[in-house]
Amino acid sequence: MLGWCAIKGDRIWVLKNVITSGISGLLMLFVATGIIICVEKTLPSSITAIVVCASPVWFILFDKANWKLNFGNKTAIGGIILGFGGVLLLFGEALIKSFAVNIGHPQLTGLLLLLLSSMAWSAGSLFSKKRGSTGSARLNTAWQMIIAGLAFTLASFFNHEYRGFHFSNVPPQTWMALGYLVVFGSIGAFSGYVWLLSVKPATQVSTHSYVNPVIAVLLGVLFAHEAISPLQLVGLIVILFSLLLVNFTKYTVRMPKISLPVIFKKKNDKHLATNDLAVNPFKLDINKSTCI
Repeated sequence: MLGWCAIKGDRIWVLKNVITSGISGLLMLFVATGIIICVEKTLPSSITAIVVCASPVWFILFDKANWKLNFGNKTAIGGIILGFGGVLLLFGEALIKSFAVNIGHPQLTGLLLLLLSSMAWSAGSLFSKKRGSTGSARLNTAWQMIIAGLAFTLASFFNHEYRGFHFSNVPPQTWMALGYLVVFGSIGAFSGYVWLLSVKPATQVSTHSYVNPVIAVLLGVLFAHEAISPLQLVGLIVILFSLLLVNFTKYTVRMPKISLPVIFKKKNDKHLATNDLAVNPFKLDINKSTCI
C-alpha cells in the first residue's frame, strides 16, 4: 500500500506524518486489537463484542473540543445509548449463558483490559482525526498498519511465538482467510474508516462498532446457516433505528430562505423602488424610508 502511495505521488518520507500515523496506529491496531486477540482466549466472544461496542461512549467523552456540540445533540446521544441497548439484545442470550459460568480472576482481568482496548481505539481514532497526517488518508493508513505490524512482530519474538512454527503446517483455508482479511479488512475497511474520520464527525464514525455485530450475524445466517432468534431480530432493528437517530440531522428538512419583495418610498423622492431583499423589512431605518 505504501508503494501505491508512491505511485500516486504522495510524499512518503515526512517524519511528522510518520510519527503521528505511528501513534494512532499503535493505539488502534497494536494496543486495542492486540488486547482483543489476547482476551478472547479467556472471555466469550459475546462479552467481548458488547464491551468493544462501548467505544462510541468513549468517543464522546474524549472529544472534549466538541463536548458542547455532542452533548447538545439529544438525538445523537439517544441513538448511541439505544444502539448499545440493541447490541445487548443481539448478544443477550449468549451473555446469559456466559454469566452462568463462574467468573474468576482471569475473566475480570480480561474485562478490564477490554475497557482499555475500547478506550485505546477511541483515543487513537481521535488522535488520527485531530492531529493526524497531513498527507492523504491512504498514506496515513499505510504507515499505521506498517508500524503496528512491526510492533506485533517484535511482541511475538519477545513472547517466543515463533518456536515450533512452520509455514508448511498452515492449512490453505488459513491462508485464504488471511488474504481476505488483508484485502477486505485492512486495505478496504480500515482505509475507509481512516478516510471517514477525516471527513465526518467522530461520533457518527464511531457507530461502526454497532454495525459490525449486525454484519456478523447476517453473514452467519447466510453462509453458516446459523439460526437467528426473535430477540436477536429485535436487537438488529433497534441498532438500525439507533443509526438513524445518530444521523438524524442529515435527514431533517431545512426550509429554504424566501426572499420577499419590500416596497418602500424614500423621503423627498417621488419614485417607488422595489428591491428583492433577504432581510427583515422591519429592520429598515424608518428615518430614511417609509414602508408602504
